[in-house]
Amino acid sequence: MDKQSAHRSTVQTDLERQFEKVITPFQYFIKDQTTSSILLILCTGIALFLANSQFSTSYQSFIETPLGLVVDDHSFSLSLHHWVNDAIMTLFFFLLGLEIKRELLAGELQDFSRTLPVIAAAIGGMLFPALLFLLLNFGSETEHGWGIPMATDTAFAVGILALLRRQIPASAFAFLTALAIIDDIGAILVIAFFYTESIDVLYLASGALAFVLLLLVNLLGIRNSWIYLAGGVILWSMLYMSGVHATVAGIMVAFTVPARPKRDTGWFLQKTHRLMSRFERMERQSDSSENILENIDQHDIVEGVQVAAAKATTPLRRWERALEHPVALFVLPLFALVNAGIPLSYNTLEYLWDGGITSGIVLGLVVGKSIGIPLMAWIAIKFRLGRLPDGLDLRHIVGIGMLGGMGFTMSIFIADLGFAQQDQLIAAKSGILVASLLAGIMGWLWLRFCCNSDMPSKTNRPQ
Repeated sequence: MDKQSAHRSTVQTDLERQFEKVITPFQYFIKDQTTSSILLILCTGIALFLANSQFSTSYQSFIETPLGLVVDDHSFSLSLHHWVNDAIMTLFFFLLGLEIKRELLAGELQDFSRTLPVIAAAIGGMLFPALLFLLLNFGSETEHGWGIPMATDTAFAVGILALLRRQIPASAFAFLTALAIIDDIGAILVIAFFYTESIDVLYLASGALAFVLLLLVNLLGIRNSWIYLAGGVILWSMLYMSGVHATVAGIMVAFTVPARPKRDTGWFLQKTHRLMSRFERMERQSDSSENILENIDQHDIVEGVQVAAAKATTPLRRWERALEHPVALFVLPLFALVNAGIPLSYNTLEYLWDGGITSGIVLGLVVGKSIGIPLMAWIAIKFRLGRLPDGLDLRHIVGIGMLGGMGFTMSIFIADLGFAQQDQLIAAKSGILVASLLAGIMGWLWLRFCCNSDMPSKTNRPQ
């Protein structure tokens, strides 16, 4: 390396290099798949503590604080609790929609022979829990909570799986992710069709028009994120006013996001080659003491490479990557902090097990998922409808089925929609917490001690 190159490679100050040594481990922690699960557990614990301590009144008052806008005689206000559940969680559903679209176009759900066992497993993981809940609640005022145990919390389930990355094949992550995505599609449909009380047709038609316009924007090849954001806000508003749960807007907007690059890879190679050749010539001719801030032409070339990269990649993938960490590290922990605060007392605990809500949810998530997922996958394989991914066998599917019982986020979300009475909601959330804990422990133990033979290679294993 010549002196000029050496000079250019050490543009950081001593303070920046020392700070980088400190921040790099933190960055690795942020990217780790277990971090989201850790934060969810931490925020759930904080919420439970606040709801059962001397701060309980302040906690409840805080999450019900009204926030909104007032313009002249017009106002729009929601409680913090509803802003989180109805608005901020739309980002979670938007990210979910992007993941679903990507999986359908280029992921595990693209290969039909491998998709059928996953679809069958997901159907079993939704059908069996719902039936077990109805078995204990049919004919009562609580029977409409059947949708609660159908859900799977992807962050928690994948987080537990990541703890076992050395004991299980990498394909287990792909199977669980695909299973959770199909499960989420089912949960979204349940929310849209069964947990919507009344519909305002005019607002719903306006929302449909906004959706069609976004599809048209996609077809015209427009990739400006601000246009999709503006259209998404309009769609969210129309759905909110229509009576359909507004978070469905996140899924709808995600399906309008372009999945095609503006330019192909050949164009990108030629463009960047020309730009980098110019940059290299300038680098050889420039003064070694000059930095890129002083060299406008070099700065323009670097920006040109960024523009070329944006044109050669898809908005679908870029926006998914951009939202992964904000949703995992902010949106979901905030949701847990606002929704997991369950006030518990002796009378409350006595009521929980006397009614069918808690026992129905626990039975549905823990038993229904553990039976439904592997059983339906086995039936699909037995009738030669498909095959499992390489490295997986039914032992792994049993463990994945147990982890599927960690319903947490989506289950709590559906519980908030299904139960208006406070005692019923507390019973439902308590059942979700107990079931998620039991399912996580069971799944970890099974995969750790029953699937620890024939160790797979470390190639392509999630880190």
